[in-house]
Amino acid sequence: MPQYYTPKEANEALIVVRPIIEEMMEIGEKIRIHQPELWNLVEKSAGNGGNPTLSKLLKDFDRLDLLLHKIQDMGIEVKDLTVGLIDFVALHNGREVYLCWKYNEDSIQFWHEVEAGFSGRQLIDWE
Repeated sequence: MPQYYTPKEANEALIVVRPIIEEMMEIGEKIRIHQPELWNLVEKSAGNGGNPTLSKLLKDFDRLDLLLHKIQDMGIEVKDLTVGLIDFVALHNGREVYLCWKYNEDSIQFWHEVEAGFSGRQLIDWE
């Protein structure tokens, strides 16, 4: 059973979640910058005992995976790490919806139907 958040609980969780998302975004950007050379590094390092750049990036992948699981264990869904978009599962009028937050926003002010996505965001008008 999913963990359901009220808007108040989701906003309180941002104290913990915001720095995790920030770090995930930074790691994601670092990986994207190096992504074109990853395959060459993997191929070359397989035969010569490793590559310091690849080893450093693998640590980034491991850290990203750890942080992702930390967020998911809180019942939060990561939608887009490029912009830091996440959804908190909530109940509204007896149905599951998402409380939607983007990294540059001060607080959680929007929700949307599960199928609607970011483009279907509406102002939260309940507590």
